[in-house]
Amino acid sequence: MRFLLLICRIAAGLVFIFSGTVKAMDPLGSAYKFQDYFLAFNMDFLLPLSLPLGILLCTAEFFAGFSVLFNIRQKAGIWLLMLMMIVFTPLTFVLALTNPVTDCGCFGDVIHLTNWQTFIKNIVLLIPVTILFVYRNKVVPANGMIREWMTVAGILILFVAFSLFNLRNLPLIDFLPYKTGTHIPDKMIIPEGKPADRYETTFIYEKDGVAKEFSLENYPADDNSWTFVDQKTVLVEKGYEPPIHDFVLTTQDNADITESILTSEDFTFLMICQKIENIKDERLNKGFSLGDRLSAENIQFLVLTASGSGEISKYGRNHNVCSVDEITLKTMVRSDPGYMLLRGGTILGKWSWAKIPSFEYLSKEFFDN
Repeated sequence: MRFLLLICRIAAGLVFIFSGTVKAMDPLGSAYKFQDYFLAFNMDFLLPLSLPLGILLCTAEFFAGFSVLFNIRQKAGIWLLMLMMIVFTPLTFVLALTNPVTDCGCFGDVIHLTNWQTFIKNIVLLIPVTILFVYRNKVVPANGMIREWMTVAGILILFVAFSLFNLRNLPLIDFLPYKTGTHIPDKMIIPEGKPADRYETTFIYEKDGVAKEFSLENYPADDNSWTFVDQKTVLVEKGYEPPIHDFVLTTQDNADITESILTSEDFTFLMICQKIENIKDERLNKGFSLGDRLSAENIQFLVLTASGSGEISKYGRNHNVCSVDEITLKTMVRSDPGYMLLRGGTILGKWSWAKIPSFEYLSKEFFDN
């Protein structure tokens, strides 16, 4: 029995420590996932709690895993493990049935699981957690209560500080498709042999007041007695989706400049703003000031945003502004605003609003080389 409990502690402890740590490395990613769920379930009023809940969840997971694995306030950790399993196991079953959000986000962007895979993972994980809970009274504290709680408090303070560090700067380890060093065009290619999306098209024709549906194979193309009414195209089977599949830069004149940016051997500095109107003026002004300096040195500066044209005209100054899908902007950099330097389609550097580089730094590290 002792060996079985040890195996259960190791299995549950490592999974929850890993889950909490990868979320803490990308707290904004966790916040975005909470937002997705709140929007899917029409709980918009909870959106302001997305970030605090993201940090709270990863901290709870880490504490539970750490506590169980290292036998420091293990009973408290076991209770927390069981509580999370009681909440998340039925929840993931509902999500698997309804599929409101395709990726659960339980392991951040490190490992992507479908909702069914997440539910199965929880069922398997429920086994060691249940065993630990049943035998929780056999746990013998390794140290005194005060010493153990002081240890836990110190670990949690460091863990929350680690999460806030990643929030203020950028994730310590970037698991996103747009990490530094990435050649964006390479990530947009569908490898040979990979399946493409498969669609089914249905044509609706009418004759003598009766509407009928036809497929591509049997629709009455040469029969003038039928009148075309409508056409429906449905995705039947999802094909391979490259890591970067929605990187499109559109100017305010509706010109697509994606290819020219990705193939240009000149430097392009991007200021990435999800919604310009939601960003503090101080942060915007720092970015715009850097843009002014870059433009004066003939280095292309673009503002990427999902804001409407009215907000763009209000905040955009005289800089070139491109409209980009908001999800793409969130994936490009975990900061709002965030910054990215491109050359020849390769990402040379990424920065958060708190670490916005100076022109002198950029010149020394990139432009003058």
